[in-house]
Order: sequence, then structure tokens, then C-alpha cells
Amino acid sequence: MDTYIQHGTPAFRKTNIAFFAGGFTTFAILYCTQPILPELSREFNISPAMSSLSLSAATISMAISMLFVGSISEVRGRKPIMIFSLLAASILSLFTSVVSKFQVLLLFRMLQGIILAGLPSVAMAYLSEEIEPASLGVAMGLYISGNSVGGMSGRIIIGTLSDIFNWHIALAVIGVLSVLASLLFLYMLPASKNFRPRKMEIVKLTKSMLGHLRDPGLLCLYAIAFLLMGSFVTLYNYIGYQLMAPPYSLSQTLVGWIFIVYIVGTFSSTWMGQLADKYGRRKVLWIVLLLMFLGVCITLSTNLIFKIAGMVLFTFCFFGSHSIASSWVGLRATHDKAQASSLYLFFYYVGSSVGGTSGGIFWMHFGWSGVVSMISCFLILAFILSIGLSRIAPVVKIGLNFNN
Repeated sequence: MDTYIQHGTPAFRKTNIAFFAGGFTTFAILYCTQPILPELSREFNISPAMSSLSLSAATISMAISMLFVGSISEVRGRKPIMIFSLLAASILSLFTSVVSKFQVLLLFRMLQGIILAGLPSVAMAYLSEEIEPASLGVAMGLYISGNSVGGMSGRIIIGTLSDIFNWHIALAVIGVLSVLASLLFLYMLPASKNFRPRKMEIVKLTKSMLGHLRDPGLLCLYAIAFLLMGSFVTLYNYIGYQLMAPPYSLSQTLVGWIFIVYIVGTFSSTWMGQLADKYGRRKVLWIVLLLMFLGVCITLSTNLIFKIAGMVLFTFCFFGSHSIASSWVGLRATHDKAQASSLYLFFYYVGSSVGGTSGGIFWMHFGWSGVVSMISCFLILAFILSIGLSRIAPVVKIGLNFNN
């Protein structure tokens, strides 16, 4: 009989602290080069699109690695995979900080992406297995809050330290902080109680993966993940180029602090998770997608205050929509939840790589209006898919409708 971690218990609090630390580590490392893209362009004499490869190389390698790590965790267990991922990636960050050639930087970033796959590809499966269903939305929201804090603080630290010292020192500091957070994750996370190991049967695992891809509901969620993350990374990849150029001419430090708006994600992911549990994922997802569209359109304003306000609205709704969609995958999947989660994150990070680099082409040819146009098209497609998702037959488990 399954024994779930219940809301309000010490185990629930420890789990949330652990995943907050794990999310911090993962996303501080994964996006550490985003705020210094203009700096990399100058130092290595490369284009914005080429500079963005320092981020895309990590996200695409992570996406591919997730397809395998999720299946490995079905055999080896959830916690050991996640711990190795965090510690190894953190140590590798220290080596990344000393490179002097862009090609070597890309190689290290690819390795980091491969190793980092261990936490995000398994985290959702762990939570869906160990947390009581009624509290899953809250738990998933808190985990994603850690993601947003990691992404925010990592970018701020990188931007500030690279301006005061250089980007090498900034990356080294991120590496040290990540090692400490990884050790906290190791200490706080409860061992799995509901995990049932299985043999490594490639044929069965392949059939299982194909089964997820034949579920039209999961396919819609995967496509939405691609579009959401493609939109989000594109906006933050190139906003720095615009803000450091006239008429704004902001410093690297100030551009780094722009990422403070990520803090709204720590609230929206948890709050939206609660709203989705209460009012239904479908309705809440529609609303946040429309608000994301409104937010990115507001960034077209030349007024810096309005531009930042648009970023805040866009960011608030992005983390909320990701919280809803990611928890929906764990609930809808009827088997091999880690695989289902890995596929979601595969499309999610492929969207980051494709959208993030493609946005550089729109930036170079059409400026910020081109970037906004690309993001708007992504969001319109995501909204259409969310409407289609509402018309797909729900999955019913223990009397609960997981497609509402």
C-alpha cells in the first residue's frame, strides 16, 4: 500500500526544502550564461545568435539526456540519480569558469546539460509518487519556485560579478553556491517509499515511451511546453541586448538585476498550482496564456517602466502556466511517470534551444519588434493547443478527473 507524504508534515516540509535547493542548483547552473550573452559576444567577437549557443548547447543536451535518464531512474531509483546530477554538475561549473575559448565553453556547457538532466527528469515523477494527490499542485509549485529563485539569483549574481570582476569569477561563485545547495538536497530529501524498481527492459521502455506519445492529451501538453519555454527564453536572451543599447544604455549590473522580476515566479507557480487544484487546470491555463500574450505586447513600449511591467506580467504567468502543465503530465500519465515527465521536459528544453537561438535571427533582422512577433506566434499556438486539450477525453483515477 502506498504511503503518501501529507501536507503539513515534517516530511512534506523537508521535501519542499530539498526540491527548492535542487531547483535553485539546476537553474542557476543551466542559465548562468544568459545574462552575459552580450559580454560573450564582445569577448569572443561573435553574433548574438552564436553567443546564445552557450545556453542552447546546455538545454538541448539536457533535453536529449532526459529521454534516457528518466528510464534509468525507473530501474535505479529517483533519489540517487538526482543527487549525482546536482553534485556532478556543480563541480563541473567550477571547471567551466576557467575556460578561455568559446568552443571549449560550448563543450563544457553540453556536458553540464547532459548531467543536469538527472534532477528535472526525475523530480516530477518523485513528487507525483510520494506526495498525496490533493497536495501535488502545491508541492509542484514550490519546486518550480525554487527553479525561479535559482534562475533569478543566478542571473543577478552572474550579471553583477561579471561587471565588477569578470564572467570567469562569476561562474566560479555559482559553482560554489551550487555545491552547497546540492549537499542540502542530499540531507533533506526523504527516501522514496512508493517507488517500485523494474528491470532495464529496453523494448518495454521503448513501447512505454511510444505509449505516452500516442496519448493526444500528453502530446498537447508537450507541444505547449515547447512553445512556453521557447517564448520565455527568447525574451530574456535578447532583452539584455536592447537594454544595454541606446536609448537605455544600462550597465551589465543593472541588466543582471532586471532578472529580479523572476521573484514573481516564486509566488505565481505555487498560487497557480492552488488555483488549478481548486478551479481546474484548463480554465486557469487559458487565463495565464492570455496574460502572457498581453505582457509581451507591453514590452514593445519604449518607456522603461512599462517595458519592465510587461516583463513582470509575462514572467508571472509563465511560471504559473509551467506549474499547471507540468503537474498535469504527472497526473495524466497512467504508467512510467518519469518517462512521461522526461518527454515533457524534452520538448520544454528543445523549445528553449530552438526558440532561444531562432530569436537571435529575429533580433538581428527586425529588432525587438521581431522578437515580440515570434513570441506572440508561439503563445497563440499554445492557446489553440490548450483549447484542443480541453476537448480530449479525460483520464479518471480514483474518482478524480485529471483533465478538468
